[in-house]
Amino acid sequence: MVTLKSKTTTSVILAVLAFVFTAQAESISFRNDVQAVLSKAGCNAGTCHGNKYGKGAFKLSLRGQDPDLDTLAVRQDSFARRINTFEPEQSLLLLKATTQVPHEGGQRFARNSPEYKILREWIAAGAHDDPAATPKLVKIKVAPTEKVILGPANQVQITATATFSDGSSRDITSLAVYEPANTLVKVSHDGLVQKDQDGETTVLVRYLHIQEPVRLAFVPARPEFKWSAVPENNYIDRHIFSKLRTLRMNPSSLCTDNIYLRRAYLDLLGVLPTEGEAQAFLQDKHRDKRSRLVSQLLERPEYADFWSLKWADLLRNEEKALDRKGIQVFQHWIRQSIAENKPLDQFVHQIVAARGSTYLNPAANFYRAVRDPSQRAESIAQVFLGVRLQCAQCHNHPFDRWSQDDYYNWGTVFSRVSYKVLENKRRDDLDKHEFNGEQVVYAARTGEMNNARTGKPATPRLLGSSAPVSDQDRLDDLAEWLTSPQNPLFARAQVNRIWYNVMGRGLVDPIDDFRPTNPASHPALLDALTKDFIAHKFDVRYLITLIMNSRAYQLSSEPMTTNSDDEINYSHTLPRRLSAEQLFDSQHQILGVPARFSGYPEGLRAAQLPGGTPVRRAELKASSPEMFLNVFGKPARLLTCECERAGGTTMSQAFQLISGPAVQDLLTTPDNQLGRLLEGKKSHLEIINDLYWRALTRPPSQKEIDAALAHLEKSKDARSGLEDVTWSLLNAKEFILRQ
Repeated sequence: MVTLKSKTTTSVILAVLAFVFTAQAESISFRNDVQAVLSKAGCNAGTCHGNKYGKGAFKLSLRGQDPDLDTLAVRQDSFARRINTFEPEQSLLLLKATTQVPHEGGQRFARNSPEYKILREWIAAGAHDDPAATPKLVKIKVAPTEKVILGPANQVQITATATFSDGSSRDITSLAVYEPANTLVKVSHDGLVQKDQDGETTVLVRYLHIQEPVRLAFVPARPEFKWSAVPENNYIDRHIFSKLRTLRMNPSSLCTDNIYLRRAYLDLLGVLPTEGEAQAFLQDKHRDKRSRLVSQLLERPEYADFWSLKWADLLRNEEKALDRKGIQVFQHWIRQSIAENKPLDQFVHQIVAARGSTYLNPAANFYRAVRDPSQRAESIAQVFLGVRLQCAQCHNHPFDRWSQDDYYNWGTVFSRVSYKVLENKRRDDLDKHEFNGEQVVYAARTGEMNNARTGKPATPRLLGSSAPVSDQDRLDDLAEWLTSPQNPLFARAQVNRIWYNVMGRGLVDPIDDFRPTNPASHPALLDALTKDFIAHKFDVRYLITLIMNSRAYQLSSEPMTTNSDDEINYSHTLPRRLSAEQLFDSQHQILGVPARFSGYPEGLRAAQLPGGTPVRRAELKASSPEMFLNVFGKPARLLTCECERAGGTTMSQAFQLISGPAVQDLLTTPDNQLGRLLEGKKSHLEIINDLYWRALTRPPSQKEIDAALAHLEKSKDARSGLEDVTWSLLNAKEFILRQ
C-alpha cells in the first residue's frame, strides 16, 4: 500500500519532471527547430524521405511544407518506433542519422553536432508538437546579399538571422541550408563560401519555408587592369559598363559595319541583306546610319513575318490541335498585330480574354491548344508572367513563393473555359487530340478545379493577388489584371523576352523563370527597362530600337583578355547558330531558289509558315525541307516554352549541311543563281565576288579569291566547281553563326 507521504513524494517528482519536460519543450520547437534540422540534414529532400513515396517506410513532406504530417510521421508513424523519450539516445531517428545503425542515406550529422543536440533535447522533453502560441517564422535576413570578391581573396562568410512573429530573432547560420547555383563554389556546413573558379554564382539560403538569394562574384585581381572608358549610347550602356568595370572587364570594341548590318537583318527580319543593300550601307558616311537602319527594318514586312514566328511558337499555333484553317487565321492575326505595332498589353489582353468562334475570332485559338485548366494556368503564367508553376501542382514550389494552394486557386480561374466542337473531321479516329473543324470557346457558368491537397473546390485567385475574381467573367478580370501597368510580373517578363530575342540571352535566364532565387544579371537595368516600357505604353518597336541603338548590342564578338570567359554580362557578343528558319531561308536567298512546302504556294519562306510540324498520315514521310527545319530545331509547338526551340548543334545538322537533300537540291537546281551567273557570261572573279556578298555580306579577301580560282581551274567544269565553292560558303562558320 502506498502511504500518504509516498503519494506526495511521487506527485512532487512527477510535477518536477513535467516542469522540466515542459521547459525543454518550450525551448525546442518542432516546427522552428526540429524541422530545420530535418532540412539541414537533407532528410526531407526529394531524394530522401521527402520523396513522394518516402524511403524505408518513412515519409516526410517535401522540404517540410506540411508540419502536421511531419510531426505525426516522426512521433507516431510505425508505432512510434523512431523516437524513445525514455532513452533519447536510443531513438532510431538519432541512431540512423549518426550511422550507429545502418542507414542508406549515410551519416547526416555527428553525435556532437548542434543538430544532434536539438533532436535529442526535443525527444527527451517528450517529443511534443508546438503549442498554438508558438511564434512563427516571418522572415530571414542574410548578409551579404551581394558581394564582389577580388583576388587573391577566395572566400566569403554568409550569415543568416531569422525573425519570428513575436519580434524575436536569432542566428540561424549553422542551421540554414546553402545551395549554390553552379559548381564555381563550395559552401561549408556553416555558410563559408569558397571559390573553385572565378565567376558569378548565386547561393540560395533556405530556412524552413523561406529562402533568400546571395549573389557573389569572384574576380581575378588583374593588377594591370585599366578601364577603357568607352562612350555610352544610352542608359543601357551605363548599367552594362558599370558592372563590367566592377568586374574588372573591358567591353570589346564595336563590330564592323558589315557585321552590324548582317546582325540587324537576322535579328529583325530573319534574312540576309542583298548585295545592293549591303554595299549601300557600307558606303553611307552618316554617323547615324545604324539607328536609321533599325527604323527602316522595323517597317519592312519581313519584320512582322519573323517576329510573329516567335509568338506563334509560344502560343502553340500547331495544326493538330487547331487544324489547317485555324493555324492560318491565328498566324495572320498575330502577324497583323505585329505589323501595326499593336501595344503588347493590348495584344495579350485580346488573347487572354478571347472567346467565340476560332475562325471568326482568331485569338480564341490559343485556348484550343490548351484544353484543361492546368495547361491554361501553367501556360499563361509562364508566357505572360515569367512564372513556372508546374512544381506547385504536387507540393509547394521548392524554389519560389508559390504554394500548392496558389496553384489550384490560380488554376480554377480557368476552369470554366469550355468548348463547342461544331465539327471534327479528324483523319485518325483513334487520336483524341486531333481536331479538324470550327470550335466555339465560351465561359461556362459553373465548374471549379479541386485542390489536390484538400480535396475541396479551389477558390479563384489571381496569382500573387488577393483581389476577388468575378464569377460572371473571370477571363475579363484576368486580362485586365494581367496586363495592368501595376502588375509587377507582366511588364518585366515581356521586357526580358524582348531583350532575349535581340541580345541572345535574357537578363533573367531562363527567360520565363522569374523567382527570387534566380535573380537578374543586371537587376537595376531590368527595372529601368520595365519602367521605360510601361511609360511608352508597351511599345515593342520602341524597346527594340532602344536595345539595338545601345553600344552593348553593337559590340564585337571578338573577346578581349579580360572578358574572354564572360557569358552573362554582355561584355562582347556571343555568336549563336542561325535558327532553322533563318538558315533555310538564307540558303534559298543565296542561291535564288524559291522554297517549296507541300500545301503552300511556291516561294513562301520558312519564317512565313503558319504552323509547326504538318499533320500527315503515318505512312507519309516528311519532305526534305520539313526534315531540315526539324533537325535544326523548329519546335513542334507542343510546349509553351522557348526551350522547345533547340538552338544547339548536333551531328544530324552536320550531315544535313554536308550531304543533306535540302542543300544538295539547292546547289544542283539548274536555274539557280549559279546557273544564272554562268549564263550571264560573268567571269569567275565576278561570280566569286557575288557569292561572298550574298552569303557573308562582304567581299572575299585576296586569299579567298586565290583559293576559289585555284579550285575552279582544277574542276572538271565551271558548274561543279562553283557548286563546291558555294557549298563551302554554306558550311562556313561565318555563315552559320550570327556574330
